[in-house]
Amino acid sequence: MNSASVQLHGNKKSKGKSKLTTIRKDLWLYILLIPGLLHYLIFKYLPMWGILIAFKDYNAYLGFFDSPWVGFKHFTDFFSNPDFRKLLSNTLIISFYNLVFGFPAPVIMALMLNEIRKEWYKRTIQTLVYIPHFISWVIIASLTYTLFNSQGVVNRYLLQMGWEKTVPFLTDGEYFRGMIIGQTIWKETGFGTIIYLAALSGVDPQLYEAAIIDGANRFKQLWHITLPSIKSTVVTLLILRLGHILDNGFDQIFLMSNSLNRKVSEVFDVYVYTIGITRGAFSYSTAVGLFKGVIGIILIYSANWLAKKVGESGLF
Repeated sequence: MNSASVQLHGNKKSKGKSKLTTIRKDLWLYILLIPGLLHYLIFKYLPMWGILIAFKDYNAYLGFFDSPWVGFKHFTDFFSNPDFRKLLSNTLIISFYNLVFGFPAPVIMALMLNEIRKEWYKRTIQTLVYIPHFISWVIIASLTYTLFNSQGVVNRYLLQMGWEKTVPFLTDGEYFRGMIIGQTIWKETGFGTIIYLAALSGVDPQLYEAAIIDGANRFKQLWHITLPSIKSTVVTLLILRLGHILDNGFDQIFLMSNSLNRKVSEVFDVYVYTIGITRGAFSYSTAVGLFKGVIGIILIYSANWLAKKVGESGLF
């Protein structure tokens, strides 16, 4: 064995020892990773075997492995289904509104909270805006119904203000998307500020002091220091959000939909439940879910590539 091979073997051995030393040093941190890893392994990766039934005519009596293969039949049926365009349109419109109005809301609120100088007042506001995140969609849907039904508080107030008749907030498809976006913003905006406030806490205060000396007002400080400091965080979260562009959230849509607004409330999440669970078309509904997943992966990689092209580090 020559000296070069001995040196290479020694380098590998030393690297192995250094990794083992690092693991021993941070052993409890690695132990803390175990529950999260088990969660993703059991509930995310193992169920991926189930996507095989998207290419089979699954029969519960024949079982997972003995059901006959049908190839892309379910995908062909789905794309040729007259409901496909309606589902895609409804899903994309709600996702677009969420992206335009819902995504910037936590950023704006984080910037506003960051401007509060009294710590006790800032923490009080943070606590109040975090609370809606922990309220279930069932309770939020119940509150919405109580406030906006034909005999609710909002309609009674409108009648007192001179409106001739009640407004069908819950039954008219014209108001459905606005109600969904409003609920999402109210529930998730406060909790979404956590990441942005954490990013803002890492901004060097000396930058603001230097800007003040140079005569920069609060708006210029915001524009030239605060926003550039959280730009990478915003880009990362935007990439992750684009991966869920076809996910509108089953609970919220299902609870707010009814036979009168079905034309605009029928989205992929509700459709998968209706077809797969209530009608027993497991293979067909799995094909729809797989289609959503593939589109999500494509969007994440596309957004990540675009972010790198404009000079950001991207997600990976």
